[in-house]
Amino acid sequence: MRASASLPGSRRAVVIGAGLGGLAAAIRLQAGGIETVVVEARDAPGGRAGCDSEAPFRFCGGPEALSDRSALEELWALSGTAVEHDIALYPVTPLRRHSWPDGTTFDLHADEAELTREVARLAPGDLAGHEEYQRLSRSILADFRSRPGPEPFTDLRALSGMMSQLARAQAWRSLWSLICAHVHDERLREVLAVGALQQGANPLAVSALMAADTARMRAGLWWPQGGFAALAAALQKRFEQLGGTVRLGDPVCRVHTLGNRVHEIETQGGWKSRCDVLISTADRDHTWRDLLAETRRGEEMAARTRRQPHAPGLFTVHFALEGTWPGIPHSMALFGPRFRALIEDITIHGVLPQDQLIWLCHPSLTDPSLAPPGKSVFRAQVPVANLARLPIDWEAIGPLLEQRVLAEIGRRLVPDIRDRLITAHHITPRDLALDFNAAQGSGFGLAAQPLWHARAFHPLRDKGLGNLYFAGAAAAPGGGLPGALSSAKAATTMILTE
Repeated sequence: MRASASLPGSRRAVVIGAGLGGLAAAIRLQAGGIETVVVEARDAPGGRAGCDSEAPFRFCGGPEALSDRSALEELWALSGTAVEHDIALYPVTPLRRHSWPDGTTFDLHADEAELTREVARLAPGDLAGHEEYQRLSRSILADFRSRPGPEPFTDLRALSGMMSQLARAQAWRSLWSLICAHVHDERLREVLAVGALQQGANPLAVSALMAADTARMRAGLWWPQGGFAALAAALQKRFEQLGGTVRLGDPVCRVHTLGNRVHEIETQGGWKSRCDVLISTADRDHTWRDLLAETRRGEEMAARTRRQPHAPGLFTVHFALEGTWPGIPHSMALFGPRFRALIEDITIHGVLPQDQLIWLCHPSLTDPSLAPPGKSVFRAQVPVANLARLPIDWEAIGPLLEQRVLAEIGRRLVPDIRDRLITAHHITPRDLALDFNAAQGSGFGLAAQPLWHARAFHPLRDKGLGNLYFAGAAAAPGGGLPGALSSAKAATTMILTE
């Protein structure tokens, strides 16, 4: 099949993957005057933020909510319009409810007075320390907003240029160490740390710069009407209105090079396109091992990537219940009896413990369009060890773990869950590996590292192939929607200012 045509002398970019990070990068490139095409293996945009329809329900992937509305507003502003023109964003409140086995709860609020009341109720002795931690998190976000996440530096020169800010942020410490220095109540510590784990980072080890996410979340959370698949469709529409092209249902199977440059991509269907710039939002291991398999650089980097630590996996249960359940908020963290030891089991020991941490999302509370009247949809996610650390038979274990997750939710929130259950299905790390080429079944890509390893494993631009860039979970600052949008902006800024 003939390669796609483009104007003589024009720069042409290809983005692999129509996830939220890939579409964000494509919009920025197209708006910057670079002819851009997005190539996606699946039949719809969104990537892991896609939506499964099981009539009459819609089960949504992606994050529990959007925590960086300004990043979306920037993308829409590039075409001279507002995000509300294409999709409604509903506020989420409370931001998250935290629950422990003994029935204790803590609601995280954006409103300062409401949050202070919650802290006073849970841990009155930590009021001053919690206030100081919140102040520090806002300071970190302000200092590093252009480089959010746990791994904001590309090299030692960039690192040394911000030594005063790093010292002020106590960035050499782990996030857990920073939290413990400010608050003493174990439950309040868990509240402040659990968000990092939800982005695939180990709060016991990752840099204290991750505290910026507390301030970002406190600025507000939003849910896109129809879920993040609808947001992806809106991004695709905005990109195409700028003149970009999206090619769905035809996965890239090979990236061809000439010397030290990417020259052309080829899809499974035989379509080819030259590219002056290539951004891959696919799993980094997949990019090196499979797409660049015929190159020396691909072999070298695939071997290196295999040796690098990967973030945990995720076990997800989507289910629908009879009833509307207004008492269960949009977002909950159901803690088990352990926290630090559980994280070590997941990230170090590679065992599947009996207890579990459950992130429960109730999106139909905020967006009733996801379920028929009088019914609700839920998503429960449990962090588990990745396939490298926990090589178990997920086909056999998956149904058993699904029952354990539903039983725990029933015990703590819905006593008659078995009678009210309409449908349920689960997604395992093995499914992520097969359906999304996720190395080791990780839900978040390569593991976030402490500050002094910053970006050694997540460069935005490859040193060997000068026009190959990475974005999404494959690049710094790693997994999660804020990181995906941040890396898309950082990579395209590098491209547009060359």
